Amino acid sequence: MAWLYNGRTLKVGKSWSDGNYKHPYNWATAWSAEDKAHWGVTWQDDVDTSYDDRFYWARDVERSLTDINAVDEDDNPILDQDGNQVVTKGLKTIWVERTKSTANGLLTASDWYVVRNAEKSTAIPTEISTYRDAVRTATGTIETAINACTDLDAFKALFVVPTDDDGNPTGNAPIYDFPEEL
Repeated sequence: MAWLYNGRTLKVGKSWSDGNYKHPYNWATAWSAEDKAHWGVTWQDDVDTSYDDRFYWARDVERSLTDINAVDEDDNPILDQDGNQVVTKGLKTIWVERTKSTANGLLTASDWYVVRNAEKSTAIPTEISTYRDAVRTATGTIETAINACTDLDAFKALFVVPTDDDGNPTGNAPIYDFPEEL
């Protein structure tokens, strides 16, 4: 069940634009049935409004894989208050950043071994060094896989958990394929 305009789902309590006019946030409660009909807003009972927000901005509105520079209607760059180009991060940038953040979190727990080694020349246990190398290798592998995606279907495949013939998981989804924490 949803309010629609030209097949697009409208959120109650949010303003929206029909391309010519920006309509107010209170359109759903302030407008009469005639107003809604005048603006082409209709109610539909059987609309599936669900979508996976990892890949879509809204139902059937894909997120871009690559970064997008914001421009105005005349194709001029939109700048922030510091004069820098406004950029909407694409899925590749977002997930490379998340991958680096995950790796940082995994490495942080054993950073003290590295600090102790630097300060006191105390050897880092082999198990710790091996784990830290595996985290960095996994990070590189995941980032390479992310950056190799040429379309949304390839990107979505990175989130698929491998399974055996019975449907049981046999490993991690490629985007989450880090070594087990120590």
